[in-house]
Amino acid sequence: MKKWMLVLAVVVAAVALVVPAAMAKKPSLEKWKPAFDYSKAKYTVKVSNVSHPAIKGVFAGFAIRDALWKATNGQVYFEYIPFSMLGGEVEVLNQLQMGAIQGMSVSSVASTNLGPRMGIVNLPFLVNSYEKLEKFVGNKKMFQHFLDAMDHQGIMGMDITAYGRYGWATTIPVKNIADAKKVKFRIAEAAVNKLLYKSWGFNPVVMPWPDVPTALKQGVITGLDHTLIVCYLTKKFEVAKNFTPVNYAQGLFIWLFNKAWYQSLPKDLQETFKKVVNEQCAIYRGQCKTQEEESIKGAKEKEGVSFWELSAEDLAVLKKEGDKVHQEYAKEIGPEYLKEVQAYLGYN
Repeated sequence: MKKWMLVLAVVVAAVALVVPAAMAKKPSLEKWKPAFDYSKAKYTVKVSNVSHPAIKGVFAGFAIRDALWKATNGQVYFEYIPFSMLGGEVEVLNQLQMGAIQGMSVSSVASTNLGPRMGIVNLPFLVNSYEKLEKFVGNKKMFQHFLDAMDHQGIMGMDITAYGRYGWATTIPVKNIADAKKVKFRIAEAAVNKLLYKSWGFNPVVMPWPDVPTALKQGVITGLDHTLIVCYLTKKFEVAKNFTPVNYAQGLFIWLFNKAWYQSLPKDLQETFKKVVNEQCAIYRGQCKTQEEESIKGAKEKEGVSFWELSAEDLAVLKKEGDKVHQEYAKEIGPEYLKEVQAYLGYN
């Protein structure tokens, strides 16, 4: 008995040492390292993202890296760093503005911290389908005005990729608005989201994305305001086993660059840089809908997630209450620009 007790004590001690080390293990970029030697590149652009490259809109950064290296004959190295390795989005936006890094693909929800006009894509039931998104991008003048929202901050927007349509991943079933009011939803550090959840009368917890896994496991939050793709590919369904597809907005990554750095490049490299970013963003934005369909199947079959649909009546209530955010946030976007986009996309 004493021998077995000793063995058990040793095993417990070993587990106590191994588990914290495993939990503290940081993500690695080994799987996505470049297949070329970038040590002699004339120009390096360090670019951040908070999420996982399994998401097509995030992986786009590695595609840009490889295509840019080829297009510039090895002159420009696009050093892409996802997984929040450089910090949360608000923190990284400040680094970008100061020139400590040269680029980032910022989520549309966090972009309003330095570019309030970018909040237009977060407004409920406005740019809330793949078709509307492409229509918006296809209007060059309208889209460019959106991308220029941080120009006065010394930051230029170049293009967007997507990460799906927003819904609710929750630890309890949410079949209606009454259920939703019982959930402690994590929302992004974003002005539009705060206004929206206040208008809906829900219970939001503002939290940086890197803090979410621990908060969800500990019950600090019991739901996520996020997209199905992100929740599935970043393993949030291991805890939150329910999903309600509200589809009130598109999740976007806006590809931003420090304007002074970009203008320091020779003119020909500026043109090549923009061309490559635009081409790759278009390719990976186009793959988002298919990835969402695959994620629905995977969430059901592999994670055992239950899907719940809100009634037409509940969706009408969310839309009606959400319209207050359109009105309240109009001054940040520019009332005339907002009206133009609403009319163009058929919002009423």
